Amino acid sequence: MPLPRIEVRHLGMLRAIADGGSLTRAAQRLFVTQSALSHQLKSLEGACGVELVERESRPLRFTPAGQRLLELAQQLLPQVADAERDLARLREGRAGPLRIAVECHTCFDWLMPAMDAFRPRWPEVELDLVSGFQTDPLPLLLKGQADFAVIHDEPAARRGVVFHRLFEYETVALLCRGHRLAGRKRLEAKDFAQETLITYPVEDAKLDLMRHLLLPAGIRPRATRRVELTVAILQLVASGRGIAALPEWSVAPYLARGYVEARPIGRKGLRCALYGATTAALAETAYVREFVELIRGAGGPVMN
Repeated sequence: MPLPRIEVRHLGMLRAIADGGSLTRAAQRLFVTQSALSHQLKSLEGACGVELVERESRPLRFTPAGQRLLELAQQLLPQVADAERDLARLREGRAGPLRIAVECHTCFDWLMPAMDAFRPRWPEVELDLVSGFQTDPLPLLLKGQADFAVIHDEPAARRGVVFHRLFEYETVALLCRGHRLAGRKRLEAKDFAQETLITYPVEDAKLDLMRHLLLPAGIRPRATRRVELTVAILQLVASGRGIAALPEWSVAPYLARGYVEARPIGRKGLRCALYGATTAALAETAYVREFVELIRGAGGPVMN
């Protein structure tokens, strides 16, 4: 049997599987279907003549052969990325500023780690945050007052703007322990009609729960209480002042401690997405492409 031809894309696939812990998560990281990823993995295993992953394990475990290739990926891929980065610098010249505008109150939980990972790779990029939360950051982009805008859900196409799908997440309902709805497996739109909704001080159309579930159903909460901080929302929920709906990853530490309880929203869960928007010119630069990949990978949460 001839020696297998190991390509960089194979190593990237194996690292995505290791980082995600499952084929589903790895496929989301690589923006391919799970069936396509499974086919690619089987093709590589066929070329190597040995299984690389123990598919029945949860999380997935690598066989000795797969572990050997994963070690190669961990050694080689950073070197490839460094070389690509240097070539981009030579091709594109000095990088410019990267001013980031966000409309999401919970974005900083994943944005700051991505920025921290980005700085040593591109020290010449002037990385900065546009002050405050923006109800609509796209105009800042179009006026040249921001270079990267983080927005909920892909908007309609705009001339000169490129949208980068960052990651998906699930918004869950948050209840105090012993709440009358805590016995439900999931909450439906009608369950919010008699509740006080505790949320951020933004317009209803910007809230995942309102935009994707309650407003289409013609339902509004009995009352709405708006506060600035996530921890303040959770404190009010825990004390029985109302219920909330927040991204699951943003409250994971509190759920692990049993501070509040979480329930899915709707039969399939309330699944949403975040996008990054840049001008068409910036979308082609190596440093913006790498910033997007950092958010998609280590920076951004990945859904099950």
